[in-house]
Amino acid sequence: HLGPDRDLGFFADLPADILKGREITRVPLDQAEGIVCTGLFDDDYETPDDYRATFLYAKNKGLKLLCTNPDLIVDKGERRIFCAGSLAQAYEEMGGTSLYFGKPWPAIYDLARRRLAEIADVQDQRIICIGDGIRTDIRGAIAEDLDSLFITGGLAAMETGTVGQPDPKKLNMYINAAQLSPTYAIGHLR
Repeated sequence: HLGPDRDLGFFADLPADILKGREITRVPLDQAEGIVCTGLFDDDYETPDDYRATFLYAKNKGLKLLCTNPDLIVDKGERRIFCAGSLAQAYEEMGGTSLYFGKPWPAIYDLARRRLAEIADVQDQRIICIGDGIRTDIRGAIAEDLDSLFITGGLAAMETGTVGQPDPKKLNMYINAAQLSPTYAIGHLR
């Protein structure tokens, strides 16, 4: 497992239908058959470059890396930090193979729908996907034909001119450049 201890719950919460009779056992890298990447061990100080030696070893062993959060960066308070997606990208750039689970990939939406179906009968037209990552949150919603609410005051605050609400011209320029059109956009959730 590549990631902080706070993510260990990921391994305890996997549904049986995802595991399909397989067991996941955490082992040292030299005994691993693959890598589950939930993020950086210390996202306050580390960068993807800190993992080059680990990735070189893993690539030479032919290990695949399963990225559980394809976001490249997130905002943590006033700081922008790297996420698991940036590690997966770095691994691929070194010649390794990364597999992705999370937005915008279909499997996460399938899992969300199945979990939702356990508690209620909710049709797709009653679902809205909310996020500040246009290339993950909004791209995934569009691919799944779901409504989306783009929070412009997060990762794209500067590009969209968001102080309270986004600047309409800058927002249009941003979504046109991304070639992704959210259903709705708002500066912040209150």
